[in-house]
Amino acid sequence: MISDLDPQFLARPLAHRGLHTDKAGILENSRSAFAAAIEKGYGIELDLQLSADGQAMVFHDDTLDRMTSHQGPVRNHTAKNLERMALKQSSDCILPLAALLHQVSGSVPLLIELKDQTGDLSSSNGDLERATAKALQHYQGAVAVMSFNPFSVLEMRRQAPQIARGLTTEVFTKEEWPEISRDKRSTLTNISDFEKCGASFISHHHEDLESAPVRALKAKGVPILCWTIETKAQQHAARQLADNFTFEGFQPATSS
Repeated sequence: MISDLDPQFLARPLAHRGLHTDKAGILENSRSAFAAAIEKGYGIELDLQLSADGQAMVFHDDTLDRMTSHQGPVRNHTAKNLERMALKQSSDCILPLAALLHQVSGSVPLLIELKDQTGDLSSSNGDLERATAKALQHYQGAVAVMSFNPFSVLEMRRQAPQIARGLTTEVFTKEEWPEISRDKRSTLTNISDFEKCGASFISHHHEDLESAPVRALKAKGVPILCWTIETKAQQHAARQLADNFTFEGFQPATSS
């Protein structure tokens, strides 16, 4: 089953990890950043990691070091402990996905990236996907999930076939992805797993939108999102091909 992307995802820009402004103490993937995005009428892009007790947590990195005063892997801590951890220079704490869903309650579309749990974009045990599907089971708002890992997208098809799924894509270079074999980097760069994993859209690096694989999908009518736009000039260039974009560092018009 391939679930189509809700048209809302093409109607307004998507705030990358919420509408965060570090100088104002509004940090990425925080309750305050999501509230700011909702107030401005933007869609929201966010990231998920897994807690030690199998809960989906709204957090980008696989370690706590950059965003909190704690160290080590996110997965070493229970959801209850993570919820007590404040983000650096902020009163906001790490959110469970369930709390974020309650906060948004369908007011804006949610684009959820499941972060790779394997280290090399290989097949995992499916724990993060199951936790995500469980949290989204009764959610009524516009939502879509995506991942760099095709196995994660495939697992989401098994766990929640009704939810739109996409691949996060780019040119997979040896410098950026040293843990992945050359053949696998080629497969990922060519977006060869798109149909196999039941994807219905991609979110591609904005500097590579002219690539042959992206153009081929565009010609088939596949929605093309892109990441991460930081200036109006980048926005203008990306919109020559992309249907919508995630952004940070500036505030585009709310109509994409």
